[in-house]
Amino acid sequence: KELIYTESDLIVTPIIDNPKILKQVPVRFDSKTLHVPAHSADKLSSLKDVDWNNFLKRVCSLLDSSEKNSGAARSKLNLLYYLCTVAVHKEIASRLISSQLFPILIQQLRTAANWDIRAKVAQVIGLLALHTSELGENVPVSEAVILLTELIRENFRNSKLKQCLLPALGELLYLIAVQEEKGEHPRECWAVPSAAYTVLMRCLREGVRLFDG
Repeated sequence: KELIYTESDLIVTPIIDNPKILKQVPVRFDSKTLHVPAHSADKLSSLKDVDWNNFLKRVCSLLDSSEKNSGAARSKLNLLYYLCTVAVHKEIASRLISSQLFPILIQQLRTAANWDIRAKVAQVIGLLALHTSELGENVPVSEAVILLTELIRENFRNSKLKQCLLPALGELLYLIAVQEEKGEHPRECWAVPSAAYTVLMRCLREGVRLFDG
């Protein structure tokens, strides 16, 4: 084992927001135009159930809005920037990924006309996957994996978009692997299509760095 592995092989490093893979831009949101209370992650974790549910309902309503004007797009982006700042908290990430927010994020990733919004949704999904400690068997991670795989395949020649989508896919696959290793749920709960591995291997063959080290 000492001859086969080096210490770095056994260290798990983040895929998303890893500065060794891609230089990161600081995440900032405008609390004045957020349209929801700009609670910190610690504040969110201390909310009573009724306050948490009201907060979550408001977030979902804003993201699910069908308005297509530039103001609505800016509001969604601002909200997604905010979600990026709280998704790094393990308790909040676990609660959000198991809530009604996750299907809405998937829907936005599928239908949003603005690719800035899609890219930021992918970042939120990736951060949730990275920081989630427990994954409920009803969380539609397979749907997210399938969609991300399709989007990468459809935009394969667009390196900028792939850099947004691949980290989220990688974090979801790692999350599924970790949860299945615990043996708490049957494997079919989070089925991963073979196309996902095919797309990843194609990206790796063509020089897109997904993993560091």
